Amino acid sequence: VQLQAFGGGLVQAGGSLRLSCAASGRTYSRYLMGWFRQAPGKEREFVTAIKWSGGSTAYADSVKGRFTISRDDAKNMVYLQMNSLKPEDTAVYYCAASSWSPAGTSISEYDYWGQGTLVTVSS
Repeated sequence: VQLQAFGGGLVQAGGSLRLSCAASGRTYSRYLMGWFRQAPGKEREFVTAIKWSGGSTAYADSVKGRFTISRDDAKNMVYLQMNSLKPEDTAVYYCAASSWSPAGTSISEYDYWGQGTLVTVSS
């Protein structure tokens, strides 16, 4: 599976952005899809994940109620709608896919990674 994330940019605090991740490869619809982020000088951290067929989702506490993950298996796309953005959301955001994990909140559970897209939130 190859992943390409895009949609990042500069936004003011309180604003919104939607990130997209295009996936290619077979059996994509069976993969768990996730978003992670890495702020400058910090470790990569889990943001959110969605099971295949748009089943259950999981969110980091820091983004609950503000971010929404969704997927369109017909288009091989995953989306991250980010609302009420804060300066601390500034990071490079990565989409990832897991062929085996049922939950996917840790980096080690993902087989495939996109190149990342930068989100900068100004105060």
